[in-house]
Amino acid sequence: MSRSFLFVLDSVGIGGAPDAAQFGDSGSNTLGHIAEACKAGRADREGLRSGPLSLPVLESLGLGLAAKNACGELPAGMSAIPVLKGRWASAVEISKGKDTPSGHWEIAGVPVMTDWGYFPREIPAFPAELTDQIIAENNLPGILGNRHASGTEIIAELGEEHVRTGKPICYTSSDSVFQIAAHESHFGLEKLYALCESVFEMTARMNIGRVIARPFVGEDAASFVRTGNRRDYSIKPPKPTLLDRAKAAGREVVAIGKIADIYAHQGPTQVIKASGNEALGEATLKAMAELPEGGLAMTNFVDFDMLYGHRRDVAGYAAALEAFDRWLPSFMGRMGPGDLLTITADHGCDPTWRGTDHTREQVPVLLFGSGVEPGNGGTRETFADIGATVGRHLGLEPGDAGTPVPLDGS
Repeated sequence: MSRSFLFVLDSVGIGGAPDAAQFGDSGSNTLGHIAEACKAGRADREGLRSGPLSLPVLESLGLGLAAKNACGELPAGMSAIPVLKGRWASAVEISKGKDTPSGHWEIAGVPVMTDWGYFPREIPAFPAELTDQIIAENNLPGILGNRHASGTEIIAELGEEHVRTGKPICYTSSDSVFQIAAHESHFGLEKLYALCESVFEMTARMNIGRVIARPFVGEDAASFVRTGNRRDYSIKPPKPTLLDRAKAAGREVVAIGKIADIYAHQGPTQVIKASGNEALGEATLKAMAELPEGGLAMTNFVDFDMLYGHRRDVAGYAAALEAFDRWLPSFMGRMGPGDLLTITADHGCDPTWRGTDHTREQVPVLLFGSGVEPGNGGTRETFADIGATVGRHLGLEPGDAGTPVPLDGS
């Protein structure tokens, strides 16, 4: 029996989604456009990074080849004939949304084949009967926002009014989501969580996938900053996921970062919270040392999406990729015989694209371990192949969706 580690690099898409045009994302390519910007010097930032995108470890696992397989072009500066240490593939999403739950659930073997509920781009975005109920049932003086918005921008714009009036900041995006930002001390963290629980009960009936608590601190617009105390309230997956099946088989299932929230706390036997890629990496290394044989650990590295993709920060995104690449050998060097590492993503969030939303893209599937034969795993017709691969490696009963990637090249 062996262990499995599943890393989701939040939003690190590689272009080439066959249905991208249906989402207004034809031509989007998170990795490719970042690499192109780096090569052209448009992602240089003093004190942060400069020059071509440098991801030697991920390249050795087949990242560049997976990207070329997805979109037909090798990312700028990457080798067409790297010395491979892992097996690679690209995967196509079949879920109807390009949101976080859809991507993660499909990775774990449960594609989302029904439509989520969404809020319109008109202002106000939320129906009056919903906001009236939220205000009445939670004894609020009102709400602020009530529109599609960037989380950091709307906090800077409305944070001072929120502190002064006690009205929470409510907003949404192209995802199926209702987000509530509030000050940790002036409003209260526990009060924010209770409000989100109340709103979740209301929006779940509308098939809204998540309500997200977005706490922040600071005393004015210039100093407001979101904290690591985010909490997601999510609809439960409609079928057992990879995590559920591992738990049912008596395995240890460690959820690191926001994984437990995404799966509505269905499946994990241990939840480890951490904020930021560096802290997530440290938590993952600690979990690795303690994970028993047959165990599954799953980490979402959130900074790529939250800090850089949505904020359209190309230099920051590139620097975060390079930092992850430098960290990766510290993990790989501690893997034991029989351990499997799988690196993938849940969607794209091209920082060069219009707007601030996710982008519909294929994702990389990078597999590494002593039992993995380096080579080409082809194009996977669904993200569910990722969970199927992990499940077979752990000796679990197969789920309803997904075909395992052959690790031995057969």
